Amino acid sequence: MKITTLFVAAVAVNIGLQGHALAQVSPEEAAKLGKELTCVGAEKAGNAEGTIPPYTGKYLGEVPGWNHVKFSGDQPVDPYADEKPILVITAQNMSQYESHLTEGQKALLKRYPTSYKMNIYPGHRDFRYPDYACERVKSNALNAKLVDDGMGIEGLGQVPFPIPKNGMELLWNHQLPIRAYTEDKVSDLASVLPNGSIGWGRAHGRNLSQANSPKVEPKTEGGLQAMSWNTTLKPVRDNGVVSISHEPYNFLVNPRQAWSYSPSTRRVRQLPGYGYDQPMIGTNGTMTVDEDRLYNGSPERYSWKMLGKREIYVPANAYKANAGNVKYADLLTPNHPNPSYMRYELRRVWVLEATLKEGYRHVYGKRVLFIDEDTWNAVLSDNYDSRGALWKHAMINYYYHPDMSAWQAGSQFFMDLNSGQYTGYGMTNEAKKGPILNEGKFTPDMYTADAARAMGR
Repeated sequence: MKITTLFVAAVAVNIGLQGHALAQVSPEEAAKLGKELTCVGAEKAGNAEGTIPPYTGKYLGEVPGWNHVKFSGDQPVDPYADEKPILVITAQNMSQYESHLTEGQKALLKRYPTSYKMNIYPGHRDFRYPDYACERVKSNALNAKLVDDGMGIEGLGQVPFPIPKNGMELLWNHQLPIRAYTEDKVSDLASVLPNGSIGWGRAHGRNLSQANSPKVEPKTEGGLQAMSWNTTLKPVRDNGVVSISHEPYNFLVNPRQAWSYSPSTRRVRQLPGYGYDQPMIGTNGTMTVDEDRLYNGSPERYSWKMLGKREIYVPANAYKANAGNVKYADLLTPNHPNPSYMRYELRRVWVLEATLKEGYRHVYGKRVLFIDEDTWNAVLSDNYDSRGALWKHAMINYYYHPDMSAWQAGSQFFMDLNSGQYTGYGMTNEAKKGPILNEGKFTPDMYTADAARAMGR
């Protein structure tokens, strides 16, 4: 299969931070949104080979075959359940398709030649975003800008740069995609050792993203893009521990803040420097705090470079991996999740490379994110150690959810290519309910240190 790496002329130059604030597009470029480009900036046309389909956007707020009751928390139903793989990539035939694979995918195929494979399915680009979100993105194309050397943005909080000109703009699109305004879900964490034994965690998350409010225009002057409240349910020894965090639009002016409540002491304490490469609790070091959604938080420790677009096999329309009838005993096989539940499609993705700055510290010396052009969500990442050796590969199984008419981050998997262990994160397959999105029942006063203290009292 022929592969063409797609580079845009504007991204061939590594634009310095000094030019970031001047990167708004021309009215002529912005006029392409909703025409030859989708309303969020993806190419509507398929590829020349016909292996990537054209965008249809024929479904809004519905998924065929999923008779969803709004805010019910029912588990997702796969609209493509009857489809069979059109291709299966294995260690034996991967050389024919390696131009469509990331370095991490190739490493997994080589390391686990008898158990790991990639099932490739027909591509579908059938779901669209609400009109109000599209209007905000078009406004951003003409008005949004980076400030403080890319540490912050000014504009509206949904896809600020639909026609990105540099790596920092691309990063902010990933930081601020169109997603849930409120999210209420119980999710599971599994730390899977090479021998198949599993350490378990469970948390109840109540998240509020002002950047995605369907009713109030999310202007960055508000200061905070999102707030989270997570209550630990498992393991039992940590039951009742609460963590709260505030995510800003500008990490220089208003750094991320976080607090923790301990039921044993009934005290709330602030967590200084929360994020970055602090290990995510319960993951045996296979996942850092800033790896949720593959990257989150301040961009300050890395230099960000946009490497253009590539056609890559990525997780897409991943209903099967998040279905309520899938048991963890079947999904969580040793060394990597069960390939039978993964769905890959050939898609155009933006490639974003992060290189650790001199004088800064992080366990990852380099990170490469692969960002779906249709959603601005990073779906794959390859992470390298300080010596430049490939260390970890991670993936997220997104699916379109009717509650919000946008893409929900489902199960995330973080695989250590050295030790053979991995973490399954954000899984809801065996929860009593799936996520409840955009119900709008959370308010900012629920995400304060005082609110956590009140819960203790």
